[in-house]
Amino acid sequence: MEAENSTVVKEFILLGLTQSRNIQLLVFVLVLIFYFIILPGNFLIILTIRTDPGLTAPLYFFLGNLAFLDASYSFIVAPRMLVDFLSEKKVISYRGCITQLFFLHFLGGGEGLLLVVMAFDRYIAICRPLHYSTVMNPRACYALLLALWLGGFVHSIIQVALILRLPFCGPNRLDNFFCDVPQVIKLACTDTFVVELLMVFNSGLLTLLCFLGLLSSYAVILCHVHGSACEGKSKAVSTCTTHVMIILLMFGPAIFIYTRPFRALPADKVVSFFHTVIFPLLNPVIYTLRNQEVKTSMRRLLSRHVVC
Repeated sequence: MEAENSTVVKEFILLGLTQSRNIQLLVFVLVLIFYFIILPGNFLIILTIRTDPGLTAPLYFFLGNLAFLDASYSFIVAPRMLVDFLSEKKVISYRGCITQLFFLHFLGGGEGLLLVVMAFDRYIAICRPLHYSTVMNPRACYALLLALWLGGFVHSIIQVALILRLPFCGPNRLDNFFCDVPQVIKLACTDTFVVELLMVFNSGLLTLLCFLGLLSSYAVILCHVHGSACEGKSKAVSTCTTHVMIILLMFGPAIFIYTRPFRALPADKVVSFFHTVIFPLLNPVIYTLRNQEVKTSMRRLLSRHVVC
């Protein structure tokens, strides 16, 4: 009996970010410089939080995981894109494409859930401070971390399962610089209307609901802060403002890409570029630059090693 998935395409040809060699060279240099400056910063954040006994609060535990997720996320697309800029033929195997797609949504879904957990952490810390040490104990933090990794895996495996059921029997030119759901679905040799709806529900609707829920939760937190007379009012406002900035960077492009029918728009590649390459590396850095405790700890760590 013939398998339901009659895939015969063994590889996809990536059309890339742009066809202009001059623009490719410019983007290559800029991304390479950005990569080698910002990526070590992410690892420095992780090292600082792991080695400083003063940064043991759940807030810093989740920040370290955010830095790890974002650094890992940046390895999915950026290195291959840099290599492809120097290649005449940009080819990715069918299995390689599915693997890239899986990790893209696994880590992306996990990061989205991590931002939800960080919002919950801030809500308990600011609105229910007397219960904070009880609710956000180490065991609860690790349970939440396990849950978000599991949630990212389930989200991604659904995407992959739907893609694997599609037959790819002819066109193999992928109009992007990496493999993602909207572009891959277009190449299937069958009617993909139902699959597109399922994909929009799995990625787009959940992304939109998480985004609206996060904005609502931070609105509640900020209203509570403005209505109180606590000493750490300015610090709480600064922390929440930073979280909102990261949420906008994370969910804004994702909503643009996944909440509409899979039709190409001129801005798709640019939005995808910032979503998969630039913003993931910036998120932890933005947070760190607005957090005095982490900045002070990083300076101590660097000075200690420079002196040695």
